[in-house]
Amino acid sequence: MEKAYKISFETEPNEGLVVTNCGFSKTEPMHSFGPALKPNFVIHFVLSGKGSFSIGGKNYELESGSGFLIPPGELAFYQADEQDPWTYIWVGFSGSKAQKYIDQIGLSSRIPIFHSEEQEGLSACVKDMMKHNTYGVVNELRRVGQLYLFLSMITRENTVEKEIEKDNRHVKRAIDFIQSNYHIPIKVTDIADYVCINRSYLYSLFQETTKMSPHQFLSRYRITKSAELLLTSSLSVESISYSVGYKDPFVFAKAFKQVTGMSPTMYRKEKKETESKRNKEFWEQIELFMNRG
Repeated sequence: MEKAYKISFETEPNEGLVVTNCGFSKTEPMHSFGPALKPNFVIHFVLSGKGSFSIGGKNYELESGSGFLIPPGELAFYQADEQDPWTYIWVGFSGSKAQKYIDQIGLSSRIPIFHSEEQEGLSACVKDMMKHNTYGVVNELRRVGQLYLFLSMITRENTVEKEIEKDNRHVKRAIDFIQSNYHIPIKVTDIADYVCINRSYLYSLFQETTKMSPHQFLSRYRITKSAELLLTSSLSVESISYSVGYKDPFVFAKAFKQVTGMSPTMYRKEKKETESKRNKEFWEQIELFMNRG
């Protein structure tokens, strides 16, 4: 037996992230669930007591401060301890962005366990979801907001992530930031601030992963984009320099020459001449072929 309070919500299947259900449970000794499947992602967090959780052929012993994920469609089993049965909260959620956030947190059926010191905060999120349980956009947005906060606290406190996975994630986020903002005059400090690490650590990660410094990577990416514009547009060199984040066209021209070995104007002229020659030869071959008949 268990004393449980559960609330389910109507959801739209195409939403980015929605709360499907949430609740609070105080179990009796040896109370269990499963083996069974869940249709959505469900995260349980243990407030007190002990219990066990099984998924993917592995068993985990859990206590206060621990939590576990049940992904949709995964066979899972969990059971309260005989001597010290657990009390826990849970949140079920779905949506097109659900898998993305679970991946970013670092949880999966292979690594389903996490630990957190945010017991009061996590409990407050679930209580607020349960309080705002009626139909309507105001309460729906409130629940989603609490879900984001709930996942944020888990992410901040999750101690199961491997350091190398964190490092790779930092670099990927930094590169995403560069690709989205190269056209404005961002600096390495802006990238480091976005990733939430210091500049020297970001430098070390980039050197290890890309064999370039963050500044070199940013410059190389800008030059690559400027080369595309030189060949595909009629914009002036000055306009292109501004379009890829350079404040000074002379600084841009110098950086461009360091990478390509020629000025932007010469690059455009030489590449277009080469392309024109290649096209001319191609159509000459086509014409010869057609005239053979």
